[in-house]
Amino acid sequence: MNTKISFLHSAKWLPVLLSVLISGCALSPEKKESVQSSAELTIEVEGNSAYLSGVLGADLVKQLSDMVRKNPNVTDLVLVDVPGSVDQQATMEGARLIRRLGLNTHIAPTGYVLSGGVDLFLGGVTRSIGAGAGVGVHSWSDGTRVVAKSLSVTDPVHAAYVNFYLEMGVTERFYWFSLDAAPADRVYFLSPEEVYDFQLATE
Repeated sequence: MNTKISFLHSAKWLPVLLSVLISGCALSPEKKESVQSSAELTIEVEGNSAYLSGVLGADLVKQLSDMVRKNPNVTDLVLVDVPGSVDQQATMEGARLIRRLGLNTHIAPTGYVLSGGVDLFLGGVTRSIGAGAGVGVHSWSDGTRVVAKSLSVTDPVHAAYVNFYLEMGVTERFYWFSLDAAPADRVYFLSPEEVYDFQLATE
């Protein structure tokens, strides 16, 4: 997995990426509006594939539902440059919708998914990662002073994440690993071995 290539390929998203990472997986309402307006999610359909780029917002489920309604032939979602999300609950519901619809997910060659983008990727019935693509994780923050590592391991918030990953067919070890991999304002890129170990890709 060539993270240097993915960052060079995605240079246009670096300012947005920094905005998302500064606040972790969640942002204040003011920051959410700023990030969404500068990098709203775009979906472009070509044949049986829909290409996604940008930050995942609160209207993700509606966007995906509208896309499928207008393009019932789509079978695959290709994540090109997805630096994260500003609404984790919407992201999880988006992944569940993808799974219910029986869609596959693929990370474009030299593209990347970070943080909530990884969670959306996990919704695919089959999941594949293109050559040179980056898969980045980090611990989460609620945009204020609450960070994942400050909570007891028995906190219900952790259980919501763990249950989501189990629902997607991914070992719960992946969640705890992501909390230790990097703080909310940084990103850790998984090695191909780690992607395999955590069962993120199915092929």
